Amino acid sequence: MDGVRYMTASGWLLALLLAVALAAAANYLIDRRYPLGRSLGLAGLAFLGVFGGSELFGELGSIASLSEIGPQVGDFYLLTGLVGGAILSGLAVLTGRRAAAGEPTDVAAQGITDPPVAHWLFADVRSAPLWFGLRVFLGYEWLAAGWHKVTDPAWMDGGTALANFWQRVTAVPEQGRPAITYGWYRDFLNWMLEREWYTWFAPLVAVGETLVGLALLLGAFVGIAAFFGTLMNFNFMLAGTASTNPVLFGLGVFLVLAWKVAGHWGLDRVILPALGAPWSPGKLFRAPARGPKAPTPA
Repeated sequence: MDGVRYMTASGWLLALLLAVALAAAANYLIDRRYPLGRSLGLAGLAFLGVFGGSELFGELGSIASLSEIGPQVGDFYLLTGLVGGAILSGLAVLTGRRAAAGEPTDVAAQGITDPPVAHWLFADVRSAPLWFGLRVFLGYEWLAAGWHKVTDPAWMDGGTALANFWQRVTAVPEQGRPAITYGWYRDFLNWMLEREWYTWFAPLVAVGETLVGLALLLGAFVGIAAFFGTLMNFNFMLAGTASTNPVLFGLGVFLVLAWKVAGHWGLDRVILPALGAPWSPGKLFRAPARGPKAPTPA
């Protein structure tokens, strides 16, 4: 991995500009409109293709180094980056045009539906006891990890514990494999380390772990809490730390999927019907029903 090169700031900027251009072209080809939500989605999709085309093809090693074909700026390989972004954007155009032409977008119309067990797990309160058990396990793990940190001055006063961790995992040994596989993540941690962000990031991690644990134990905003838990697990694993993170990450993903029922035996039983979701307002945000207007007296 030591011979693999990673994009610099100029490469990232070129990749972003190329993704925006591909997203604009895709919007034009679909229906010549540029709605904000779809534009952001297409830009994100195009960026995944652009980044993958440039960076991932370079990982083929002894098979081929396709990314080194063509010009490069800041270790961003323009040719394969353009191909990767164009492929994903092209597929988005094809599906978008079909939808604009009136083709059904729900695969259920083609007779392809979820198995009954999926509905039972993620949308039926009869599965709530299962999620309660997983919640308690995950909540205890997160609360124990977070409480250990919030009571440790090395985490809460200056963040030296996190600084030492970043220094250790970003070091590249002369022999053997580095702790971090992806160079872009190593660069990201070094960037934060140089700016001494650990002084505020360490307390953020400590408090965040504690809040995730409390929310899961209480069954409050389970989907949101599990999402942030998996986000921390994902970053710990990117930094080369396995420990319990793979297990917690996998279980957390299931809790995210089961957000509607996972907190049924908890505070979400009251919170979710009251608040609802951004796409489905709860009781507190629904307009009061109006009865028929009384007739005007003659």
